Amino acid sequence: MIPYSRQSISRKDIKTVSKVLNSKLITQGKIVKQFEKKIAKIVDAKYSVAMNSATSALHVACLALNLKKGDNLWTCSNTFVASANCGRFCGANIDFVDIDPLTWNISVSALEKKLIFAKKKKILPKIIVIVHFAGQPADLGKIYHLKKKYKFKIIEDASHALGAKIGNKNIGSCQFSEVTVFSFHPVKIITTAEGGAAVTNDKKTFKKIKIFMNQGITRDINEMKKKIKSHWYYEQTQLGYNYRMNEVQAALGLSQLKMLKNFVKKRNEIATFYKKHFKNTGIICQKILNNNYSSYHLFVIQFSNIQNKNIYDQIYKYFIKKKIAVNLHYLPVHKQPYYSNLRKYENLEEAEKYSESSFSIPIYYNLPLKDQIQVVKIVKTITKKFKL
Repeated sequence: MIPYSRQSISRKDIKTVSKVLNSKLITQGKIVKQFEKKIAKIVDAKYSVAMNSATSALHVACLALNLKKGDNLWTCSNTFVASANCGRFCGANIDFVDIDPLTWNISVSALEKKLIFAKKKKILPKIIVIVHFAGQPADLGKIYHLKKKYKFKIIEDASHALGAKIGNKNIGSCQFSEVTVFSFHPVKIITTAEGGAAVTNDKKTFKKIKIFMNQGITRDINEMKKKIKSHWYYEQTQLGYNYRMNEVQAALGLSQLKMLKNFVKKRNEIATFYKKHFKNTGIICQKILNNNYSSYHLFVIQFSNIQNKNIYDQIYKYFIKKKIAVNLHYLPVHKQPYYSNLRKYENLEEAEKYSESSFSIPIYYNLPLKDQIQVVKIVKTITKKFKL
C-alpha cells in the first residue's frame, strides 16, 4: 500500500534522539529551547514556543489573544477540526467562511461579504484563524486590509505550511498576523512524532503563551505577586495547561529541521510531476497564487463531475483496491455532528462541493518515482473507468 503521506526518519535523527535518551534530562532541559530558537530563526519570527501539538498551540494562542466566552471566532470549514475547536475551548462562538473554488483556501470575497453583514449585526469576529491549506499560503495581503478595517486578530494555522512563502517572506514571520501555529505530526513537513509550535513577534503575547502552556506558572519576578528572588519560588498566575514538548521530541525536531529545505523541494518536485501528467485530463489541481511557494503538505486532485456520493465511494474503494491509500482533507467541519448540533451554518457551498469530489494522493519525501508513476496510472484509469 502506498500511503498518502509518511514521515522520513534518518539514521542521524535516530542517533540524535538516542543521545538525548541517554542524557540526564529528557524533559524541561535545553534541547526544547534550542528547537524553539531554531524555529524562530527559520521563519523569521522573534519568539517561538514549542508544544505537544498544534492543537495545544492554537488553544493557547486564543487564550493569549484574550478570546473569551461569547466572543466570535471564524475560520474556514475545509480544515481539521482543531482550527475551530481552539475557539470552543475558550467558550467562543464559531462561524465558518467559504473557500475559494480554485485555491481551496479561505475566500477573500466571501470573507468580506460576511464581515459587512456581521458589522451591521454587531457580531464581528474577535479572531479569524486563517488556514494555509495543503501548504499553500492564503491571500494574507488582502485579508490584512480587512483586518485593519474590521479590527479582528489573525492566527495563522500553518500546520501544513512550514517552509512555505509569500514572495520572500516566510510563513511564520507574522507579517500579517498576531500568531502563527505549526504542526509536527508525522505526516507534516517535519516531525517530532507529535508536536507543534506557536510563533509571534509580540513579547506580551509570547509571555502569555508561555504561561498558559505551562500550568499558568511563572518564575519571572516581574509577573509575581510576591517579589521573592529565589530559584525555588514560582507562582501560578493563570489557569494553565501542561502542553509542554519534551526533550526527545525537540531533539528529533532539531535534526529534522536540517532537512527542511530538501523536504519541501522534493514535495514541489513531486507536485510538478503530477501536474505535468494530469494536464489536459480534466483533473483539477490546487491553483497556486503567483507570489506563493507551497510546502505541499498535501497534493489534492479534484474530479469536477462526480455526481453523487456513491461514485465517490466507488472511486475511493478502487484506489484502495489498487493499493493507493488516498484520503479526504477534509470533511467540512460545519457538517460534523458536534458543530451541526450547535447551530445552522450558511453559504458554504464551495467547501461542501470540494469535499464531495476531492482526494489527497500520495506525496512525501521518500515517495519513489515508480510509485509516483503508479499513482498517475491509476488516477488516469479512474477517469476512464468512471467517465470523469
